[in-house]
Amino acid sequence: MCGITGWVSFDRDLTAEAGALHGMTETMACRGPDDRGTWTEGPAALGHRRLAIIDLPGGRQPMSVRTPEGAVALVYSGETYNFTELRRELTGRGHRFTTDSDTEVVLHGYLEWGDAVAERLNGMYAFAVWDARHDRLVMIRDRMGIKPFYYHPTADGVLFGSEPKAILANPLARRRVGPDGLRELFTMIKTPGHAVWDGMREVEPGTVVTVGRAGLTTRAYWRLRTRPHTDDRDTTVATVRTLLDDIVRRQLVADVPRCTLLSGGLDSSAMTALAARQLAERGEKVRSFAVDFVGQTDNFVADELRGTPDTPFVHDVAELARTDHQDIVLDAQALADPAVRERVIRARDLPAGFGDMDTSLLLLFRAIRDQSTVALSGESADEVFGGYLQFFDEDARRADTFPWLVRFGRHFGDDTDVLRPDLAKSLDLEGYVADGYRTAVAGIQRLEGESDFEYRMRQICHLHLTRFVRVLLDRKDRMSMAVGLEVRVPFCDHRLVEYVYNTPWSLKSFDGREKSLLREATADVLPRSVYERVKSPYPSTQDPRYARALQDQARELLARPSHRVFDLVDRERVRAAAERETPVSTQVGRRGLERTLDLAQWLDLYTPELVLS
Repeated sequence: MCGITGWVSFDRDLTAEAGALHGMTETMACRGPDDRGTWTEGPAALGHRRLAIIDLPGGRQPMSVRTPEGAVALVYSGETYNFTELRRELTGRGHRFTTDSDTEVVLHGYLEWGDAVAERLNGMYAFAVWDARHDRLVMIRDRMGIKPFYYHPTADGVLFGSEPKAILANPLARRRVGPDGLRELFTMIKTPGHAVWDGMREVEPGTVVTVGRAGLTTRAYWRLRTRPHTDDRDTTVATVRTLLDDIVRRQLVADVPRCTLLSGGLDSSAMTALAARQLAERGEKVRSFAVDFVGQTDNFVADELRGTPDTPFVHDVAELARTDHQDIVLDAQALADPAVRERVIRARDLPAGFGDMDTSLLLLFRAIRDQSTVALSGESADEVFGGYLQFFDEDARRADTFPWLVRFGRHFGDDTDVLRPDLAKSLDLEGYVADGYRTAVAGIQRLEGESDFEYRMRQICHLHLTRFVRVLLDRKDRMSMAVGLEVRVPFCDHRLVEYVYNTPWSLKSFDGREKSLLREATADVLPRSVYERVKSPYPSTQDPRYARALQDQARELLARPSHRVFDLVDRERVRAAAERETPVSTQVGRRGLERTLDLAQWLDLYTPELVLS
């Protein structure tokens, strides 16, 4: 893992810009607490902050090779899980290695295959190569978008970084957010390539971006494609299990302490159980961690989203898999701490509005980081196998929009309710979402002979795998890297994604339940309680003291009537929520307060120039 950044300016010698490069690199310090490095030559400047995972002494960056035609230098973030096989192949082709790191394998892979190296990698990665032989910068991002990657074209080149903060540290980048940026902030649709900040773009997942003197070009090396699925149920289940065993084996490789994130749901439980079985064969125990809230299990109140508390199921898995388990128990004071909210906003560069689900994740990761450097997560299994409620909701299935918005609107209300009515009207968020939806479904291929229902379910799966999952992957990356923890996501392995995506919905839900294939493929390692458990989302505190703390903070904000946040939010709505006599203990009633406080914190920290129309 790590943080990368850099600057290419074809009209100047960047060796004179050491101070600017240093400033960009240091914004990535949390992502790479173990080491830092810079490399500058002519028009190119690269910066790197390292979180050491594999080959601790040998993987320093930027890493470069001097060729007769010029230098080739690399900054790399992530992990390549098949680097051992690639190293053998490259050695057979005459390459010689001086380290045991996957970074050097990727560099030599580029020397051998150019940007086509991307198609050979299995992993999560974002990397940039300055190739002086061809006077160009090549930027490559993994297929699913697990690792973040941003760039900002300039008059004579480009700025880039793992996070927007690295780019914003350069004087050439303006801290400006226009109407489309605001639209992206207040709609949960994650438009591919959109970065909210004016002038900034994301390197899209599965894409190569090349910058030369003649300009910028992009090439997609991977997209989610429709293919016939001919395996029967038993073969499909067996294939899923074979893939999962291989994926977990690869992702357990590390030269530092590792663990699993365990929620007691099917996804994390299956992943933890498989990891425990594999490590047990080597005489090791897996560490597992779960988040919980003070008094949550004893005082739990079921609702339509969450029917059961997590902790009893977590403990069932930990006992059966014999993990070295620890619950990280958080209280309302910690969840509502403004200093924690500030850390969240700094990590995300934007006010995402996830409230206690962000702060609890950051606090969980911070506690884990004291004991482990790598964690395996069950993230994205719901998108891959069809686990969310909206997959089974007739209204969401039929809706001419992103299906998760139907469910969210029902459970959390309209996310734009907090906005000033005149601003909401001028932004036309409904039209923005409609345009985004039409674009998203336009390119989804239909299988010949596929029924209308199966094709609709294919569309819903595709939307989750190419839009919704990226919201959660970004959240996971930012919260974990803010504390220097590498979180791996086995269910995002592209081989598994491609295979399961092309199984018909009738197979994905063959027993009438969510994630039928995953449940059946891992039944032998799961406790019966988890095998039978109904899907429950990431937990949220029900403690009314948390809601009261939000109200107190909102009242303090209201006492500052000139605060810029009131250019965006409806002051009277905030006042009504802050003065409600009975504080709400659920996400539904708190969402507007959390969103407002996040926005206020972001405006204070980043002082963005806002263009509202």
